Amino acid sequence: MTTPPAVDHELVEAATQVAATRCRGDNHTVAAAVRARDGRIITAVNAYHFTGGPCAELVAIGSAAAQGAYELEAIVAVGDRDRGVIPPCGRCRQVLLDYFPDIVVIVGRGAQVRSVRIADLLPETYVWADHQLDAD
Repeated sequence: MTTPPAVDHELVEAATQVAATRCRGDNHTVAAAVRARDGRIITAVNAYHFTGGPCAELVAIGSAAAQGAYELEAIVAVGDRDRGVIPPCGRCRQVLLDYFPDIVVIVGRGAQVRSVRIADLLPETYVWADHQLDAD
């Protein structure tokens, strides 16, 4: 049995701060923060629209890429109005697993906040890269 990863409290605080100061109205209600391998923290908010829209986690992935951070180690989402840490939706779980199979996700509430590997949030999943394997 492996030791669970430690909770990145600085990451949680960064997302909490963005949720409290940048989430306004119904279009931006969740903030996310990711930690790049080089230590940078990149934050983002969701872009809700009735036709769909990217979750804060997906916006954070794009923002990280725009800043040249392609290796992400940890991610957390936090709801506005003091809702605290919220888990990623199914789509975000799949995207995180496909792009960053070793990423750690912070989940849980209050004293139950913990870090888990993305594969533990989406066990026995389809692996997107499987279609790219060479068939020799």
